[in-house]
Amino acid sequence: MSKLSVKTATLVIIILAIGAYRLFPHPFNVTPVMAMGLFAGTYFDRKWLGFAIPLLSMFLADIFLGFHNTMLFVYSAILIAVSIGFLLRKSVSPLKVIGASVAGSIIFFVITNFGVWAVSDYYPKTWEGLVTCYTMAIPFFQRTLLGDLFFNGVLFISYWYFAKSFGHYIIDISRVSQR
Repeated sequence: MSKLSVKTATLVIIILAIGAYRLFPHPFNVTPVMAMGLFAGTYFDRKWLGFAIPLLSMFLADIFLGFHNTMLFVYSAILIAVSIGFLLRKSVSPLKVIGASVAGSIIFFVITNFGVWAVSDYYPKTWEGLVTCYTMAIPFFQRTLLGDLFFNGVLFISYWYFAKSFGHYIIDISRVSQR
């Protein structure tokens, strides 16, 4: 069994710690859920850890928050965020992170609200019910977008700062683009 690298340990600690944010009082829908996935997909060297650690962080918090019938949809959206993070691996830039963050917010909105429509009794299982579900969710989207942009900013900027401070122990800083 191989040793846990400083980089991997740092990433695990960051994602588990930021995932714990969900356990404390916070503005509704302003959470690090998709940011954890995007960040993990970008920086974990082992792809399976990029998928596993954000899901573990979510699951640990959900033990205390409670399980719900749309968890499959939420967790699926996170897996897609991790996959988007894989696309950032070669060149991380502020503009690309912002674009990926917005894309993640939209994906989360589409998948989780489809889940609400599909598994709850809130809306009829008709095309009109689905449209109503998405329409009713629009006011919540701005907070999701705000949370994703904020937490991606915190994660990526903090990690970049620590990478500059600790150099080769954390990441290959040459992969970070200034554009």
